[in-house]
Amino acid sequence: MNEEAAAIFVIKTTANQERTVANLIEKVAKKEHLGVHAVLAPDELKGYVLVEAASPEAVDEVIQNVPHARAMIKGQSSFEEISHFLIPKLSVTGITEGSIVELISGPFKGEKARVKRIDSTHEEITVELFEAMVPIPVTVRGDNVRILKREEEEK
Repeated sequence: MNEEAAAIFVIKTTANQERTVANLIEKVAKKEHLGVHAVLAPDELKGYVLVEAASPEAVDEVIQNVPHARAMIKGQSSFEEISHFLIPKLSVTGITEGSIVELISGPFKGEKARVKRIDSTHEEITVELFEAMVPIPVTVRGDNVRILKREEEEK
């Protein structure tokens, strides 16, 4: 199969079942030896899975018995349209020093804190918890926080 023959097809799925659908598509395609080359379920794309396949018929055949796979969107996408999903984003992107965040996992889950330092190379941030008796800096992964309020520049 030459690369020019492959195209990207978009599958509509049940919300929050994208990973399940992607895994099942992969298993069915391997078992049945269908023309599916790759499957992608980007976190930013809720309710959709991207499938690289030789033909729309191959994709239709794969998704027929896959639970939570609703339908294939008419038409196809190009690699240029989906290339931004293939480049990993830093988990600390968008977090600024002084911002107020909420920890969403770990021992301090649910606690609010102020960002003191950002380490982009390790994708970690150091925060000070508001509720702590003594301000102790705590270092957490950037994807373990949710931004509540960004620090605005002084005018």
